[in-house]
Amino acid sequence: MVRHIVMWTLKEEAEGNTAAVNGAKMKEILEALAGRIEGLRHIEVSVDIVAADPECHVVLCSEHDDVAALDHYQVHPEHQACVAFVKKVAASRKALDYII
Repeated sequence: MVRHIVMWTLKEEAEGNTAAVNGAKMKEILEALAGRIEGLRHIEVSVDIVAADPECHVVLCSEHDDVAALDHYQVHPEHQACVAFVKKVAASRKALDYII
């Protein structure tokens, strides 16, 4: 299994919305991927960050069958639709993938 963790800092305002509104939308659209992409075993997104260094507004944690499944997730059209929105509202992104 591979765990995929992503942390984003959002723009104060983008797409006509505040960072809080865009974070909530990110959570909704990303969690909607559950059960829709083969090899994606678990996905959770939070906007309720207790502490982060560096600061972030949204965190995603997902688990995939293996590296090939993670690669499949990354290019999947439904995930890419989420990426298109995220790129418009995110100021920065940090990611980490590791074997569990």
